[in-house]
Amino acid sequence: MMSMMRRIWLTMAIGTSFVSSLALAAGSAEAGATKSATCVACHGAGGNSTNDQWPSLAGQDAVYIKAQLKDWHDKTRLDSLNLMPAMAANLSDQDMDDLAAYFSAQTPTGLEADPSYWQAGERLYRGGDRVRNIPACMACHGPEGRGNPAAGYPTLRAQHSVYTIKQLTDYASDMRYVKDAKGDSGGGPNALIMHTIASRLTPEDMRNLASYIQGMR
Repeated sequence: MMSMMRRIWLTMAIGTSFVSSLALAAGSAEAGATKSATCVACHGAGGNSTNDQWPSLAGQDAVYIKAQLKDWHDKTRLDSLNLMPAMAANLSDQDMDDLAAYFSAQTPTGLEADPSYWQAGERLYRGGDRVRNIPACMACHGPEGRGNPAAGYPTLRAQHSVYTIKQLTDYASDMRYVKDAKGDSGGGPNALIMHTIASRLTPEDMRNLASYIQGMR
């Protein structure tokens, strides 16, 4: 059986096809600023969300943003409230490119980590846990949480801890993406990696990691 780290490196190696398939750098940040008017209600001015239920988008990689919008548009990604599938339903590829270009160009304002938990989160983020076969998060998301665009790994820094915990929980329970006829996740190999890792995390691990990530700059 393929080891977790080998699977991660294999995914990174084929990441360039992910980038090219999503037509990187095709968007206009100026046009995206205008089109983002309806996004502000949940994601905040300039993509800095003030509601911890909704993610901040400021500084997120453009390729990743577009990938998520396409997943919402195609109803590949699950949403119990059906908010994002409805919002993305009428977006064209150009709309997605423009919105992605706009939000990726914004600067995250940053949040504070919970002083009770961030140090444990830092240890797991940077060092992983060999006993439980949990790789360091920074292997994919980078030492500063800026992600790896070529492999489709998102920026994590300054994200709301509540939102991060929800995503880790969804990954662990395999409830983030719809499944195909074979029962495989519609999120592709990256979703499989995250499902495997997240399923090994305890609720305390998720809390600690989310706190550390929230305070990253």
